[in-house]
Amino acid sequence: SANATPEFEGRGGEELGMEIANTLYRVFSSESSVDLKSLCINPREHCWVLYVDILLLECGGNLFDAISIAVKAALFNTRIPKVHVLEDKEGSKEIELSNDPYDCIRLSVDDVPCIVTLSKIGYRHVVDATLEEEACSLASLLISVTSKGALTSMKKMGKGSLDPESIFEMMETGKRVGKSLHIALQKTLDEEESLGTSRQKVGFLG
Repeated sequence: SANATPEFEGRGGEELGMEIANTLYRVFSSESSVDLKSLCINPREHCWVLYVDILLLECGGNLFDAISIAVKAALFNTRIPKVHVLEDKEGSKEIELSNDPYDCIRLSVDDVPCIVTLSKIGYRHVVDATLEEEACSLASLLISVTSKGALTSMKKMGKGSLDPESIFEMMETGKRVGKSLHIALQKTLDEEESLGTSRQKVGFLG
């Protein structure tokens, strides 16, 4: 959105949009991230397809981290209607949705990863870099981590170089931070869900 920064006005955000889409595809394309069998309606014939739309309202500092958290939260709140496949005498199949809006299934997000961005500044690296700290960094490492601390993908960003020792150090930091991030996120999601309809609505997103 051009509201995020004037640089995105017109076609200015296309390059970043493609970079975000490609990175998310790489992170979530693993079969272990989302249980694809739960999206199956009729084997080899019908399945649910999930789309994630991302709108950036502000840009600067840990963009991919925030997006991955939002994606996991969205998948946690996703409800998929239960579907029955009816077959007539001629063998043709018809899909029927349940009339009950609460008759649905939920996706397991236990193995959905979150992205942790580590920015290299000098001989050190920082997590959750500010816009100013990002400007001082010539290279950063994006790693996706599951709630169990398993690393599922890794991508280097920036024009600078990273030596092997730095990469291993950043990976260990990312795993540790990623596990803490998952715990905090899941706690918040569980608390919000427990509020039910009494949850306070904030702004136009409420």
